[in-house]
Amino acid sequence: MKLQDTIGYKAVNAWFLSKNISPFLFQEQTWQHILNGRSGLVNAPTGYGKTFSVFLGAVIDFINRHPGDFRSRSENGLQLVWITPLRALAKDIARAMEEVIAELGLQWKVGIRNGDTPTGERQRQKQRMPEALIITPESMHLLLAQKGYPLLFDSLRIIAVDEWHELLGGKRGVQVELAITRLMGLRKTSATKKPVPLSIWGISATIGNIDQAMQVLLSPLQLTGGKPSQGKLVRAAINKKIQIESIFPDEIEKYPWAGHLGLKLIDKVVPIIQNSKTTLLFINTRGMSERWYQALLDQSEDLAGAIALHHGSIDRETRVWVEEALHSGALKAVVCTASLDLGVDFRPVETVIQVGSPKGVARFLQRAGRSGHRPGETSKIYFLPTHSLELAEAAALKEAKDINFIESREPFLLCFDVLIQYLCTLAISDGFRPEEILPEVRSAYCFSEIADEEWQEILYFITTGGNALQQYDEFRKVEKIDGLYKITSRKIAMRHRMHIGVIVSDPMLKVKFLSGGYIGMIEEYFIARLQPGDAFTLSGRNLEFIMIKDMTVIVRKSNASQSIVPSWNGGRLPLSSNLGAMLRKKFNEAAASLEQGKKHADKEIRVLEPLFALQRRLSYIPKEQELLIEHIETRDGYHLFVYPFEGRLVHEALAALLAYRLSRITPISFSFAMNDYGLELLSDQPIPLDDSNAAELFSADHLLADIRHSVNSAEMAKRKFRDIAVIGGLIFQGYPGEYKKARHLQSSASLLFQVFNEYDQQNLLLRQAFNEVMEQQMEERRLRDMLTRIGKSRIVITYPQQLTPFCFPLKVDSLRENLSSEKLEDRVKRMQEQLAR
Repeated sequence: MKLQDTIGYKAVNAWFLSKNISPFLFQEQTWQHILNGRSGLVNAPTGYGKTFSVFLGAVIDFINRHPGDFRSRSENGLQLVWITPLRALAKDIARAMEEVIAELGLQWKVGIRNGDTPTGERQRQKQRMPEALIITPESMHLLLAQKGYPLLFDSLRIIAVDEWHELLGGKRGVQVELAITRLMGLRKTSATKKPVPLSIWGISATIGNIDQAMQVLLSPLQLTGGKPSQGKLVRAAINKKIQIESIFPDEIEKYPWAGHLGLKLIDKVVPIIQNSKTTLLFINTRGMSERWYQALLDQSEDLAGAIALHHGSIDRETRVWVEEALHSGALKAVVCTASLDLGVDFRPVETVIQVGSPKGVARFLQRAGRSGHRPGETSKIYFLPTHSLELAEAAALKEAKDINFIESREPFLLCFDVLIQYLCTLAISDGFRPEEILPEVRSAYCFSEIADEEWQEILYFITTGGNALQQYDEFRKVEKIDGLYKITSRKIAMRHRMHIGVIVSDPMLKVKFLSGGYIGMIEEYFIARLQPGDAFTLSGRNLEFIMIKDMTVIVRKSNASQSIVPSWNGGRLPLSSNLGAMLRKKFNEAAASLEQGKKHADKEIRVLEPLFALQRRLSYIPKEQELLIEHIETRDGYHLFVYPFEGRLVHEALAALLAYRLSRITPISFSFAMNDYGLELLSDQPIPLDDSNAAELFSADHLLADIRHSVNSAEMAKRKFRDIAVIGGLIFQGYPGEYKKARHLQSSASLLFQVFNEYDQQNLLLRQAFNEVMEQQMEERRLRDMLTRIGKSRIVITYPQQLTPFCFPLKVDSLRENLSSEKLEDRVKRMQEQLAR
């Protein structure tokens, strides 16, 4: 059937013409594939209608199936499930869908289902499903936990997964995979004579492994005879214009250090805000976003009432208000974190400011796309460095954009904790038969290689608690009744429903005024450090801590001149391998420009020329295929600085690995420091690394064995096991308002870890904990790739007589642990003055 000949296309095209616009070619291509019953993935720039490419495809298909009465038909059952990773996206997507539905005269209803959906609305959805349902992965699994859930999906035609690049490479992506396998599996076991065909469509920004991303999403097609390899990748042939500008300090520090420069450039930020209709300031951490919000108000009183703060710990009503104010153009600026990263359409936004390193090319371009959110408009983003060397990252980001050098997201494999949770979810509703569910599970990319023995162990585990826990009733959750695996205990079922999900973080406490009114959320570990009377900042307000009552932090307004800015766990992302590679390229070019006496093409590198000249005079500037190592002796001891430019997690693992390998040469102890550019080993005796043994010390040979010796992998696995145990349902986190404290959860996890280690060493969850430490925390694959690269490179060892521009940030980071912010700044100034003499 040719798209343009259909009544559905004509109706939708007429709607486009009424707006004086035309559909893009990639949208029409997607609609044609949907009419042909195909599945695939849409890849298009932000602001060009990716949502309409799938949503209007579903609408066109519906109109074509009901040409005579498509405007009068109501209660059509669920037609489209729209899975989105963020609650903040749901309202915006629903608004766009409802506008089209109303103007086309359809009787469709659009529903939202996530943690914010009221109970009454959920009950109404259960009795009458909307035609389009926007849902998070967690709420999708909660639907699967309802009795009789297959009937809800009987009429479903399309599963759309929005922002698939964000879900891929995480356990929420695995949740999505499993949910899709169940919906596809229902088509095989449908009681109707002719099951409704079901298509899968992903929507994604550009990632390095876009083809693999599509294969992962479409893997369940094999359940109904389809082939994932036949999926349609629809790319928009649109070159989104992105303008990147750097904000330069008046004076370039030759001895830079992280964190202090950003706020000193605030006087250059205010004019940008004032000259733009609306500006988003992206800050990497929630704590720094609180500081920036206060600093902007202090800098310009005119901004009072015109700027707002948005991050994940702010009260939901406040966040919704900020989002609505952004839509209406009522705000001049919003200081935000990753909470506004994804596809919310804030059209009044003209400008984006990225404060500090975005840590990755894809993240930077995603944030740039928040501005100019209309076809044909240019996205404008400013890069504001938090120390002068970060200007080199701005140059690296510009070139990465030009050559489309985007990071990949590697899919997770064999997440047994997610699978255990999923099987218990099915056991709560209608139960499951292993012989029916196993082929479905294997159709998911994550579990395509699951062995029969592993599957049997999981069944044994959920029914008996496994070898180590079979004496305890609470771990025997699932019963086997005539071949049907089912949870019959109401208590176990209720506990499981309350904790469906894979996002595990420290317990969050609500923050509430003594006089009433919620402010936001704060992590338990931060509040535990405070004494009554202490002042802290949240949601842009100075608050005085009074007490904790019923898992709620009670506060009053504070007039204290000094307040503590909260730090939230997980705030520091590592530098991506792509951005690291581009940085090495820029340093290579900087060295060549100095050697040839030429001006570099990038303004950022030209501005940094005094810093690079000093680095070259004191030590060396490493080229792309070189590794720089600096030996420096100070009154603190003997320093070894290494610069791989591979991100802090890889550098942390490398520091431990080098320390272990050096200790085999001679008994020696070290303290470590690392940042995204390099690492420092500090000892009280000379460090035995030179040209004779450098290649061996950086070898990838015997890497796994040496890592296990170099770090306390058991202790790291124990902490990782806590999250796995929570997801797998081994640890109950408590009822609402009575959540267990983090230390109690860790204690419970440590006890289980010890039991498995002693009595069930082959336990799948135990094995998974060690694997996740290696793959995620130690980034073993990236570490191995780096060592392989170093093995092919030239190692340059220098012996500077003083600290260099490259090592100075590392030296400062090593001081942070023992000094307050004020004392650290004084100490750094003295060090800079001494080095400048």
